[in-house]
Amino acid sequence: MPRLNVLVDSGLLGAAKAPFSSPPFAPCQRGTWFMLRKLLGCSVALGLSLYIATFPFNRTMSAAELSSERFAEQFEKGKQLERDHRWQEAIQLYEKLSRKFPQQQDVEQRLQIVRIHFDVTRRCSDKTFIDTISRSSPNAALDVLGEVLTKLQVYYVEAIDFPRLLRNGTAFLEVALTEEEFLRRYIGPRVDPSVVESFRTNIHKQVLGRPADSVGDVRTLVSNVAAQARDQLGIPPTAVVYEYISGFVGLLDPYSAYLTAGEYQEIMSQIEGNLIGLGVELWAEGNELRIVEVFPGGPAADAGLTKGDRLLEIGGLRVAEIGAKRAADLLRGPENSTVKLIYDRLARGQLESEVRRRRVDVPSVSSASIVDPANGIGYLRISNFQKTTSREVDDALRLLYSQGLKSLIIDLRRNPGGLLDSAVEIADRFLFTGTIVKTRGRNGQENHNYTANVPGTWEVPLMVMIDEDSASASEIFAGAIRDQKRGLIVGRTSYGKGSVQGVFHNELAEGGMRLTVSKFFSPAGYALSARGIIPHISFAEPSQPPVDRMVGKIPVSTGSTRSAAGDGFRSDTTSNAVVATNPPQVDQDAIDLQRAIEIARTELPKVVRLR
Repeated sequence: MPRLNVLVDSGLLGAAKAPFSSPPFAPCQRGTWFMLRKLLGCSVALGLSLYIATFPFNRTMSAAELSSERFAEQFEKGKQLERDHRWQEAIQLYEKLSRKFPQQQDVEQRLQIVRIHFDVTRRCSDKTFIDTISRSSPNAALDVLGEVLTKLQVYYVEAIDFPRLLRNGTAFLEVALTEEEFLRRYIGPRVDPSVVESFRTNIHKQVLGRPADSVGDVRTLVSNVAAQARDQLGIPPTAVVYEYISGFVGLLDPYSAYLTAGEYQEIMSQIEGNLIGLGVELWAEGNELRIVEVFPGGPAADAGLTKGDRLLEIGGLRVAEIGAKRAADLLRGPENSTVKLIYDRLARGQLESEVRRRRVDVPSVSSASIVDPANGIGYLRISNFQKTTSREVDDALRLLYSQGLKSLIIDLRRNPGGLLDSAVEIADRFLFTGTIVKTRGRNGQENHNYTANVPGTWEVPLMVMIDEDSASASEIFAGAIRDQKRGLIVGRTSYGKGSVQGVFHNELAEGGMRLTVSKFFSPAGYALSARGIIPHISFAEPSQPPVDRMVGKIPVSTGSTRSAAGDGFRSDTTSNAVVATNPPQVDQDAIDLQRAIEIARTELPKVVRLR
């Protein structure tokens, strides 16, 4: 039995590339679309049908297609982010547009393409993945492919379609053959670009329409493509096989993903609540790498780094030259190793520090205090759900009670999720009886009804703050509190991720995969996917996009980035570095919290304590 850790997170974000031409597409069965994307003068095929209807991407959109001028403006911004190869930001923007304008198929198409590019580029800069490619033989890689396919058949929430998996894997390889880093690493300048392009545009002929009814059939077809790539382009067959493996998993849904060895280890560390690294949260995009949080007691804090510092050089390599994502990867390293940092601090210029990597405890409860002593209003912020969350929440509640706690605000804003069991345990702290959440999978093994128990229940009047980046485990908690009428939900409608992922280790190689194994429903049977938790009292949207915390990776996702990602846990690096895709908005956070406190003064005394 493979190791499985049930995760509920915002998932690893995936990604896309390039100048915009005219991607024709036509609707196919079950709402699936065939997409043909012009990329660098070439085409990337993703889909089920070869019946193509021309649909120019840069057409003038009709008034009916544009729900508002804001959509047009934001959609154009997304296209510019793609041109600039800012994949994480493009994904985040398209995801938000997709939720607000679900009728706009253009957004879903761009989001799919962007996710593929992000996935390819993140692995090209992952040293553990590069090492896996260099050390594995073609047959060993094909054995891993077989293992992955078998696990998909057993555990994935939906039935597996082998031809669809082959199309997905082919799409990943096609995109990889347009990425400069992939070409530089595995092909180099010795091969004529026209030969690469000819191979790339004809890959689908080797797999689409061929018999693929079993794991053996898929293995044979992928092996043939890998052999041709070796013969025609000189690409190591192992690199081709792993692109197919990544595509098999990465295009199943937005939250499933292949995990490199580094990402797998990072997620396991996140689950435990500790990481080896510097103890910082970063904002990484393009050529900018900035610290947005320094964990107290961590190596970075001891070395004098502070929030707002902009990293210029890591280990002798300049961030502007290698890019923020690769630079963030350099923060990783063995415990007790050191890394030299040169960074810029506002009003002080360039500074230099040598920081020793060590194990860092990442708190789940990031803040606990009495914010209104006169009324006994306590405040508890949970940044993610991990193994230590229950203990941290218990400690925080006892502290707040000793300080005069009479009512409580639990802040889940920007909480991307985490462990399902942890979310259930925290909900159980505030519910006496009744259902907390229900999960339903394909094979019945994932069908569970989680219920509350009386012992250890706190009767304190309760408010829960959520926003559009509160996802998964956060939504399980908020949904249980809302459906059981246990407290008041305030803020903005949550993300709407109603699925559970398991983390599986590869038995035949390093790394693993994050796989959607079930969907979850609130106590009232409410499906949260693409809908989210609606607050009792809604707050206005911020003037700028809120922070998307990506917990030490993607993952991610979250995919979690910090997927979260992701993750989500979603993230985009696996040092200790937790990656945020937008700079923080402290002012907006403070405004919303102050409003929540004012509501708590008048409304929480009315909340009925239910047994």
